[in-house]
Amino acid sequence: MADRPTVAALRPDDKRIEAAVALLDELGVEGLADPMLSVSPTGDVPREDADYTILTSPTAADLLAETGYQPGGTLCAIGDGTADALEAEGYTVDLVPEEFTSSGLVDSLAADVDGARIEVARSDHGSAVLPDGLNAAGAYVHETILYRLVRPEGAGVSAERAADGTLDGILFTSSLTVEHFLDAASERGLEAEARAGLDGAVVGAIGEPTRETAEKHGIAVDMVPETVGFESLARAVVDEL
Repeated sequence: MADRPTVAALRPDDKRIEAAVALLDELGVEGLADPMLSVSPTGDVPREDADYTILTSPTAADLLAETGYQPGGTLCAIGDGTADALEAEGYTVDLVPEEFTSSGLVDSLAADVDGARIEVARSDHGSAVLPDGLNAAGAYVHETILYRLVRPEGAGVSAERAADGTLDGILFTSSLTVEHFLDAASERGLEAEARAGLDGAVVGAIGEPTRETAEKHGIAVDMVPETVGFESLARAVVDEL
């Protein structure tokens, strides 16, 4: 029996990396766990007096549930994954944009937020698209950094496999995973080899912002799923393989 293709999952170093590898195994490939993100909570809690409260990740939902925080006004989640995490913790989500991106959320809110107070609770790597777009719509935006995303010690096995030509696919799940992959390769003195290895692999990006980051850094992206989410990304890359 021929060896199964190897696909690297670049997920946070928590239950999500385990679930990612299990999914890849179900899809018939060899999942390579390479946790590229680690969550470091700041301990800060968002304001509760906003007209709109925006959460952008399941991690934010998990952290807030531990504090007893009660969001003010309309609770917005940037995608189904975040909405599901919030509802699992007992929160009621009022709005999920049709397009699961910062710009999609801005489009959903822009007509209604002139003069409104908006609380955005997220990581330290959130893009400026969300606050800038809401400010331009006339809102007063306050941002709370709930956690910082750092690269775990030892991350980079996917870079090593790409460099030696034994990586068949890779799943970039955020812009930061692209940057951490390249940083890990560079620290190992393998950046040129890892880049060459990706040329022979199926490279997947979870959404357009991640694709743009990869291509800005000279990495060609083969697959962006039609719907944002890890399972959609994994299936698209495995189907291509």
